[in-house]
Amino acid sequence: MSFDSRFRPLARRAYQKWEALPINHKRARRKIVDPYLQPRQRLARDWIGQHTESDNFYYDLTPDNLQELGSLIAAISGASPALIDEYLEEIHTDSHLREHLAHTWAVNPKMRDAKLAYGRRIGWYALVRILKPKMIVETGVHHGVGACVLTSALIRNRVDGSPGRYLGTDIDPGAGVLFTGRYAQEGEIAYGDSITTLSKISTPIDFFINDSDHSAEYESREYETILPLLARSSIILGDNSHTNTKLNDFSRQHGRSYLFFGEVPANHWYPGAGIGVSLSTIPLTLA
Repeated sequence: MSFDSRFRPLARRAYQKWEALPINHKRARRKIVDPYLQPRQRLARDWIGQHTESDNFYYDLTPDNLQELGSLIAAISGASPALIDEYLEEIHTDSHLREHLAHTWAVNPKMRDAKLAYGRRIGWYALVRILKPKMIVETGVHHGVGACVLTSALIRNRVDGSPGRYLGTDIDPGAGVLFTGRYAQEGEIAYGDSITTLSKISTPIDFFINDSDHSAEYESREYETILPLLARSSIILGDNSHTNTKLNDFSRQHGRSYLFFGEVPANHWYPGAGIGVSLSTIPLTLA
C-alpha cells in the first residue's frame, strides 16, 4: 500500500474534525449569511451619518416590486396594466409635488439629506386615480407625504370630473408640515385622538388608510369604529399589516376580501413595510 493511499484517509478525517470545530462551523455559516446582510449593513452605515427621517422611511421600490404592485392593483380594480403603469408614471413625474416637498425639507436642517421617494404610497396614488373615491380618510399623517400624494391624485381626479375630499387625523399638533398650498385645498387634518375624530364623521368613507397609533389593539378599534361608516363599496389600506393581522382578522370577520403587498426597497437598509388591502368586492368599483 502506497504512502498516499494510507495518508489520504487520515488527512480527510483530520480535515473533517477541523471543519467540525465550532469556530469553523460558524465561519462557514457566516459565508452563507454575509451576501444577504452585508449590502444592507453598508447602506445602514451610510444612512447613520445623514440628516434625514428617523421613521416612516423614504425609498423607491425595485422595478420588479413596482411591477408586482401594478399587478396587485390590476387584480383589485380590474383596470388594465397599461392604465396602471400610466398612473404610476404620473406620480413619479409630478414635478410640482416633488418641488413642493423638496422646498419644505430644504429649510429643515433635520431633513437636509432627505431624498424624496414614495415607496408603497405610489400604490395609494394609483388606487385613488383608478377608483375615484369621494371620501378619503387617513389616520396618522406624520410629515404629510402620504397626504400630499393622496391629494395630488384628488386634484387630477377633480380635473377629470370626479372630485373627492381628504381628511387626515393625527394626535401630534405638529404633524402635516408638508400639507400646505394646493394640497391643503383638497381637504384638512383634524388633530386629536383618531377614534374620537372618526366617531364624528357623518360622510360615508369609501377609501380608508390606517397608519396612526402602531398598536394592534388601537388599529383594531379604528376598523370597528369606521365599520358603520364604510360605503357599500369600499377599500381599507392597512399600513401596519406587515406587523400584525388585525386588518386580515377584520376582513374575515366581516366578509371582506384581504390581500397583502410586501415592499422591496431599492438601495435602502430598511427591509420594507407593505400594504394590507381589505375590499368589499373584487374587482372593486367605487364610482
